[in-house]
Amino acid sequence: MSSQPGESGEFAADGLGCHKPIHSPRRLKVICIGAGASGLLLAYKLQRSFDYFDLTIYEKNEDISGTWFENTYPGCACDMPAHVYTYTFEPNPNWSSVYASSREIRNYFDCFATKYDLRKYISLRHQVVGAIWKEETGEWEVDVKNLEDGTIKHDSCSVLINATGITNAWKWPEIDGLYDFKGPLLHTALWDASVELEGKHVGIIGNGSSGLQVLPAISPLAKKVTNFIRGPAWVVQSRTFESRTYSEEERRRFAADPELFLAYRKQLEMNVNELFPVLIADSPAQRDMLDATKKQMQNTLQDKALEELVIPTFPLGCRRLTPGPGYLEALASGHVDVVFGEIAKITEHGCVSATGQEHHVDVLICATGFDVSYRPRFPLIGSSGGSLAEAWASEAQSYLGIAAHDFPNYFMFIGPNSPCGNGSLIVAVEAQADYMLRMINRWQTENIHSFMPKKKAVEDFIAFKDEFMKATVWTHNCKSWYKNGDHITGKVTALWPGSTLHYLEAIAEPRYEDWDFKIISNRFAFLGNGRSQVESDSAADWAYYVRNEDDGPYLSRLKRAKLVSRSGSAVRQ
Repeated sequence: MSSQPGESGEFAADGLGCHKPIHSPRRLKVICIGAGASGLLLAYKLQRSFDYFDLTIYEKNEDISGTWFENTYPGCACDMPAHVYTYTFEPNPNWSSVYASSREIRNYFDCFATKYDLRKYISLRHQVVGAIWKEETGEWEVDVKNLEDGTIKHDSCSVLINATGITNAWKWPEIDGLYDFKGPLLHTALWDASVELEGKHVGIIGNGSSGLQVLPAISPLAKKVTNFIRGPAWVVQSRTFESRTYSEEERRRFAADPELFLAYRKQLEMNVNELFPVLIADSPAQRDMLDATKKQMQNTLQDKALEELVIPTFPLGCRRLTPGPGYLEALASGHVDVVFGEIAKITEHGCVSATGQEHHVDVLICATGFDVSYRPRFPLIGSSGGSLAEAWASEAQSYLGIAAHDFPNYFMFIGPNSPCGNGSLIVAVEAQADYMLRMINRWQTENIHSFMPKKKAVEDFIAFKDEFMKATVWTHNCKSWYKNGDHITGKVTALWPGSTLHYLEAIAEPRYEDWDFKIISNRFAFLGNGRSQVESDSAADWAYYVRNEDDGPYLSRLKRAKLVSRSGSAVRQ
């Protein structure tokens, strides 16, 4: 779908473009991969701020919402408070509980797409299977597979944006004999609701976020549950991660009183943001919260043997902080067995532990997560002729989590080193979208052929990131998808070197000096015919700069930060 200009707005063939006013927009064509939270936000922001554009979002699924369309397992929910996991400008007073279900979250994004008429940009059941940068045209040539009939469509765009996310490519565990199992074999990201769990002995592999959610949800149905875990995990129960249902009266007041509701949302967000000091190794905040969490886990489990298996010795936050409502209670119920350590193999009847003991189960659930290598799942060929998968084979190195050297006019949402370990991703996604559109605005209104981050800029950022990480809990000896390689001793590749608030400030304005811009002909062709955009609008105020007081923006970063954060207005609880 497209928003068509009355005139093409293109620069003249000689590159000087003297027939248009300054900053006249040229046709912009964007292809976005994925219609989850990031892709929908991009469509909204592009539609809100731009004219003269074409946007196509290719989505492989039968419907929108990405992760929240795909994950339907019992107990599936976001591990952040629901009122934090919304677009900052689009609150929802009707969440049923602090941790909304995947069904509710999917409905939120569905309503958002309907409200802003975003479906017109989306091609469902279409999967991008290849993309190659063409230097001569300054465009991406994109191959798209129609999953209904198997045909391949060839498309092209000025800017390519990857919004597939980091929890999109689920994977089976690499365990010998997995497919020898004769009972129903399920993955949390490929749930089969027709499989009967009632009265069955169910095995669950994993104790990450999905494992912590699915176990308490199915435990009341199953005859018995065996949870196979490779390592312990912190299960956080604090004010920030309180689990409860909202009453009808609370939801009514949220809807009726926007200011009250805003204050509540802000308090939740501040609670989350105040957790960052916990992630600094050996800090007072780390020690205090670790001690409190350990005591809470002990009080819930009330079993010394279980405590030794489940409670970690590594710092709190080395793996993602997880609330896990009901998980510890289920472990302590006597209805659940915990088998600790690697699974040696899987047989027709169940799992063989590292000790050689075979544990028979009727149904086996793999809560084993996703491919988080950050390498594109299709050939993405850049300006040097190499693929991004090859460039990132040993380590994913992004520019500020949004771009990569040698890949012009290409952005990614939640790329390597984004703030995905210390709060809701939604606010970071919004900041990334704004950054992308600032760059795209320059492309559209200046005679720019292409742009990409400089190699030295990426190298310097990675060097800074690596040094910063030494002070955090993330580098400690725990198995985490935050890390590269073996996920235990590898470099931290997933996380931003700082807090979420730090990230918002860091990318609020592009550092254009970090980018290589290739210009079409004369760099000043955008100056056009000597007329301004204001002069092309007869209904505009041609003296807009004359005023009674100085109401212009502040020009220092510090002053702007104090203004946008309303410094002095917040009261800590």
